[in-house]
Amino acid sequence: MPEQQNIEYKQSWRDEYLKWVCGFANAQGGRIYIGLDDKGNVTGVDDYKKLMDDLPNKIVQQLGLVVDVNLHEKSGQYYLEVIVSQSTVPISYHGVHHYRSGSTKQELKGTALHNWLLKKSGKSWGDIPVAGATVDDLDMETIQSFLKKAISKDRIPSSAAEEDVMLLMKRLNLLTKDGELTHAAILLFGKYPYSISPTTSFKIGRFGKSSSDLLFQDIIETNLLTMIEKVMEKLVVFH
Repeated sequence: MPEQQNIEYKQSWRDEYLKWVCGFANAQGGRIYIGLDDKGNVTGVDDYKKLMDDLPNKIVQQLGLVVDVNLHEKSGQYYLEVIVSQSTVPISYHGVHHYRSGSTKQELKGTALHNWLLKKSGKSWGDIPVAGATVDDLDMETIQSFLKKAISKDRIPSSAAEEDVMLLMKRLNLLTKDGELTHAAILLFGKYPYSISPTTSFKIGRFGKSSSDLLFQDIIETNLLTMIEKVMEKLVVFH
C-alpha cells in the first residue's frame, strides 16, 4: 500500500521524524510504520526492542503526546507501528507547527498558521474583535438600508428599526461576549472595512482592443453590503 494522507513509511527511525508525528497530530491523525519502504514492503528494524521503549518517551517529552507503539512481525522481520491520534490543541516541535496535508508534511507559517490556530480554538477571523472599534466606525446609511430590506422580507422584526445600533449588532451576532465589534461587523457595516482587510476592495477595468489598451480603471472600497450597488453604479456610468 502506498503512502497516504494518514500513513507514512520509514525504513529506520530518526528523531527528526518527530516532525511527522507533530504533523499527524495537528491534522487528522495517522500512522507511521518503521521498518517499511516507500511501497509498504517490510524491510525490518534490528533495534525494535530499544525503539519500543524510546519512542513513547521521546514523543511524550518532545511533543506532549501519548501514542501507541505496536510491534509487528512478517516473515521473520519486525517493524513498528506508531499510532498518532488527532490532537484537540495545537502541537509544535521546537516552536514550529507542522501539518500533514496529502502525503506531505508542511510547516504552518504566517496567515496559514494564524487561520489554523483560530480554527483550532473554534473561532474564525470574522469572530475576532477589532481593537478600538466603536459605533462611530459603522456606516449608518448602510445599516438603515439593511434594516429596510430585512424588515420588508420579515427577516427581522420591525421593532429592530428603533433599536440601539449596538443592540442590532448583538442581534446579528456581530459582537463578542465582551460587547466588542467583530471583524465581520466592520466588513458588513463599516465605514472603512479596508482598514482591517486591505483586500476588501473591488477593482474595475475596461480595455480596448488589446489587453494593453486600458481605457478605464477604478477601485471601489466599501463595506460588503453596499459593494454590489457601488460596483453596478460605476459600471453603468462607464458603459
